[in-house]
Amino acid sequence: MAGGAFSAPTVEEKADSATERAPAPQLRRRLERADLGAVPETRRALRELLRQWGRPGRSEIAELLTSELVTNALVHTDHDAVVTATVGPRALRVEVRDFVARRPRLSVPNADDGTHGRGLVLVQSLADAWGVRAHGVGKSVWFELDAEAA
Repeated sequence: MAGGAFSAPTVEEKADSATERAPAPQLRRRLERADLGAVPETRRALRELLRQWGRPGRSEIAELLTSELVTNALVHTDHDAVVTATVGPRALRVEVRDFVARRPRLSVPNADDGTHGRGLVLVQSLADAWGVRAHGVGKSVWFELDAEAA
């Protein structure tokens, strides 16, 4: 599904709240197996979502880290993936879910690897928080960026 589909923003309702909360801006896209064309498409969609978000430079970091996670999911799992980016009041959370239980390994890249092996090192270095969460089928690799961090 080159181009992917976006889901409509959702609103969480609380039974004890008399006022409606504005929906959190969100990007959600299913990525087809091995469709590396989805990487720049996802970056463009994220850039649009983050047009007015955070301090200067934060959205560029978000694009870079999202590209790394999406690429890893498509290259290392040979399955579809789902990327979700949610803009909260103070932070951005991006999750890339795949359908393979194997956890990613953080490795120190060596000079002979060219551009390979640096994705999770970038995520670890630039994200305010990150991790891996197991699902019944597969896992999510996620990161968060504080909108106001320097």
